[in-house]
Amino acid sequence: MGLKDKLHKLKLKYKNKKIAPAFNAIHTFLYLPNETTHSGAHVRGADDLKRTMNTVIMALVPCLIFGMFNAGYQHHLAAGEIKAVTNGFFSSGFWSLDNLTVGLWKVLPLVIISYGVGLAVEVLFAVIKKHEVEEGYLVTGMLVPLIVPVDTPLWMLAVAVIFGVVIGKEVFGGTGMNILNPALTIRAFLFFAYPTWMSGDKVWVHGAVERANEIAGGAELDAMSGETVLGALAQGKELTYSVSDMFLGFIPGSVGETSAILILLAGLFLIFTKIGSWRIMVSAVLGALVMGLIFNGVVSAEWINEGSKFYSLMSTEFWHHLIIGGFAFGVVFMATDPVTASQTNKGKWIYGFLIGFISILIRVFNPAYPEGVMLAILLMNVFAPTIDHYVVQGNIKKRMKRLKLKTA
Repeated sequence: MGLKDKLHKLKLKYKNKKIAPAFNAIHTFLYLPNETTHSGAHVRGADDLKRTMNTVIMALVPCLIFGMFNAGYQHHLAAGEIKAVTNGFFSSGFWSLDNLTVGLWKVLPLVIISYGVGLAVEVLFAVIKKHEVEEGYLVTGMLVPLIVPVDTPLWMLAVAVIFGVVIGKEVFGGTGMNILNPALTIRAFLFFAYPTWMSGDKVWVHGAVERANEIAGGAELDAMSGETVLGALAQGKELTYSVSDMFLGFIPGSVGETSAILILLAGLFLIFTKIGSWRIMVSAVLGALVMGLIFNGVVSAEWINEGSKFYSLMSTEFWHHLIIGGFAFGVVFMATDPVTASQTNKGKWIYGFLIGFISILIRVFNPAYPEGVMLAILLMNVFAPTIDHYVVQGNIKKRMKRLKLKTA
């Protein structure tokens, strides 16, 4: 008797028991369901929720692997142990075992805690509410480690995951019913509950916080930088990274958000598989470019002087905003969440444009938090149903007018 048959027998044995959802989840995750539809008026397709989620995870894996190497690379670079890469993706100085070792040591525990705690909460709610374990957390569990600083304490991440799953999803009824993106809800909780661990000029590089504490304690150690491109620009510093470094991802930042080229390829993959909405992605980029052009125009017109705390980010080339910070990652993987985004085609254009527009607005006018995509997406999650409502009402009015003209 194979493992599949054994699990199926356990499902039948504990069918009416409280623990049944746990067995069902394991069986469903590993195998195709035994029950299939053979007749009747049903929509048949090769995909289901689990396979849709797995497709998104496949798009995230390259970002995860690159993030592991980059975590080690940024650590060794800041410590002065290696020199900056010059050959891009073909540099052996980046794809080294030393970099991967540090990355695995720091990033893998984040992934394990994210999935372990999140799925435990999912199973607990399934047992209490007596329903199947939902697959929605498969993607959220991968997103969370990729949008946090590399040195985020594991206990802190566990607390945030519990909050995000319970408050961000389960209280609304579970997968498909939530109005806020669960991964961003977790990130927002971390930012507001533990701000010193989510922002600043040290948290983005492994070891920088410890080195700063040792220096503050009187130890004779060299300083270790760990600020992001946005953090430096928000403080009025000059850009020290090349466009190539920013596009390829050889910069400090959250684990999976640095490589714009990998995120771009992932976005194309999601569009090709018809999982991600190209309308939301394109409109968000347009919104960001428009806001960036407006700020560049303000600087060109000399309506703001160089001494202003907003000048540095305002004067940043408008298209640079697309390849720095978490904008690209947020637009591709979280703004396109089919549950929390707008559902109508026209609504998707409005929804995406406002996300891009507001992201750059917050990025420039809030130097204390020079990253606006998280707040912009959460804000538009709340307004997505309203946007769809007015789009639908507008369509109804147009049809009523056409009907009146025909009957007149």
